[in-house]
Amino acid sequence: MKQQVKQANDARDRLIVALDGSREQALCWARELAGSARWVKVGMTLFYQTGPAIIEEMKALGYQVFLDLKLHDIPHQVEGAARTLGSLGVDLLTVHSFGGRPMMEAAMQGAHAGAAAAGHAAPKVVAVTVLTSMSDTDLHDISVVLPAAIQVERLATLARAAGTDGIVCSPHEAAPSRTLLGPDAWIVTPGVRPGRSAADDQSRIATPTQALAAGASHLVVGRPITGSPDRLQAFSDLLSDLGVEGV
Repeated sequence: MKQQVKQANDARDRLIVALDGSREQALCWARELAGSARWVKVGMTLFYQTGPAIIEEMKALGYQVFLDLKLHDIPHQVEGAARTLGSLGVDLLTVHSFGGRPMMEAAMQGAHAGAAAAGHAAPKVVAVTVLTSMSDTDLHDISVVLPAAIQVERLATLARAAGTDGIVCSPHEAAPSRTLLGPDAWIVTPGVRPGRSAADDQSRIATPTQALAAGASHLVVGRPITGSPDRLQAFSDLLSDLGVEGV
């Protein structure tokens, strides 16, 4: 059954293109998709190569920016990092829920303070639960005896208690997470792959329509778009899958 979600109804506002490459590649892809895509994800590979300048460049192209650095350290360090990132004008950023409630609370405080000091709207802060590349076997290897579904539920509960705006989980956990967190929560799902995509290193995946029907608020799609010889067409095909025609 389709879950109720109070986020934007337009699929363009729910589809985040992951620019996981060099600065030159990312800018090329972003320019090709400008005017069609509305969100881009800047991950650690790109951010560590370019620094904050890439955020300003993406903003100049008209994008909302998801900065995915998965902050994870002692609360004092995470608060300072989130304060700096909040001052950049990013729209969404991540912390790692394994850091615990005090660390996630510190991230919220830092992000809001940094944005306010710089005159920006506060970014949404979402907590990463279990990476979409990980299987139950991978969790067992690091002494997490719970299966991914239960581990995500526990971490989502902790993230809610910390006051975060939502979580990052695989599409497989989107439905129970939506029930747990309610209609206002951001549930961001990587591991989204069109049915025509080739296999890669993601483990717990689903199609875009499956992820949205399960309760995801935002979908992160990278290689099926950026790895295509015609990125604009690939983006348009994804929109078509979601019932939106044209770019």
